[in-house]
Amino acid sequence: MPQLDTSTWLTMILSMFLTLFIIFQLKISKYNFYYNPELTSIKTPKQNTPWETKWTKIYLPLSLPPYY
Repeated sequence: MPQLDTSTWLTMILSMFLTLFIIFQLKISKYNFYYNPELTSIKTPKQNTPWETKWTKIYLPLSLPPYY
């Protein structure tokens, strides 16, 4: 039975990694990245709702009388 020749495997694996690296670098280089993103402050206008000006009582479930 003939032996498997593995002498070229290292060359093939290294060339594959190099090729993949170059391909990914070329693909990534097509994107535009912003170097210094600036924060923009967005202020939402205050909306007055009818229930904000009225006094309302909130009934918590534990403060209600027991229901049997």
